[in-house]
Amino acid sequence: MAGEPDPARPSAVKVTVAAILPLYNGRPWIEQSIRSILEQTVPPDELIVIDDGSTDDGVGIVQEFASEHPQIRLVRQPNAGQSAARNHAISLCTSEWIALIDQDDIWYPNHIEDLINLIQGHRGLRLGWVYSDFDDIDLEGRMVARNFIEHMDVDNPKRDLQRVLRQGFIIQPSATLISRAAILDVGGFDERLSGYEDDDLFLRIFLANYDNAFLERPTSQWRIHSTSSGGSDRMEESLRIYSRKLIEAFPNDKWRGVFYRSDLIAPRFIRTWLQMYVRAGRYKNRAKMRLYVREARSLLRYLRPRPRIMLSIGLFLLRQPLFIQLWVGSGDTARHTKLGTLGRRAMGL
Repeated sequence: MAGEPDPARPSAVKVTVAAILPLYNGRPWIEQSIRSILEQTVPPDELIVIDDGSTDDGVGIVQEFASEHPQIRLVRQPNAGQSAARNHAISLCTSEWIALIDQDDIWYPNHIEDLINLIQGHRGLRLGWVYSDFDDIDLEGRMVARNFIEHMDVDNPKRDLQRVLRQGFIIQPSATLISRAAILDVGGFDERLSGYEDDDLFLRIFLANYDNAFLERPTSQWRIHSTSSGGSDRMEESLRIYSRKLIEAFPNDKWRGVFYRSDLIAPRFIRTWLQMYVRAGRYKNRAKMRLYVREARSLLRYLRPRPRIMLSIGLFLLRQPLFIQLWVGSGDTARHTKLGTLGRRAMGL
């Protein structure tokens, strides 16, 4: 069974784990996050909290914990973003496996133990990462949805490049153990990215011929809310960089008959910008709505002719001031939801 130790594997083989927690103005959540690490049934061999230039008093909470738990190592750096903070921490640790946890996420007590069992039970190619499903909680820590991945239309574990490029990874970093050797092999996190840096890392590990394994039950909680990085300007810039990085890396392969840019990458990120347009409409943020339409339009040239023409018309309308005024004033959730459906139909998805 997935997640259970393999009796054929020598029990003396130890899997070493470094827990890495980047901190940036995380005072409201950092105590609960650290407690979830300290309460693991199999504790990490290293615990590094790396403060990325916080301006609140979250660091003081970490220092209080460190005074009682000497295994906690607090490292401070000027603000450079989550990718740089993770890379710095990885350079300081010596364990074989990296257990990432975001400052507002929570591990269940068996998180490390279950993922170590998955590693020990693996046979085949060298492992790049193991991961589990996770539960979705809100700002106050209330349960929103259990088994988040189970309800997504994605394949697990990751086996097919085309599906990965079409679907994205849908892997929560706080629900993973990642091979430190694999991270170093592919050059670590891309420090230009503060958003999509995880997808980018997993993709490069996948392309480097590392395997991955999936545990279907949740071992952590993911806290998503309006103040998280997903709604930041940095996230928008990361989306621009990452989408163009993929387009440059995967031109259409006519020999194989695989049209990465036109059928997989461009449609995926046009949908993403349109989803952000809908969200901006809920907040009546007209400037963002215009920006997101412009970003979607910039990807049209990579599409096949028919969807390009159909979406050009739709995006032209979405950018008009009168349409935006009607949109933000309607408050019609059903109407807003239809946008994604229309976009998928236009692209033949």
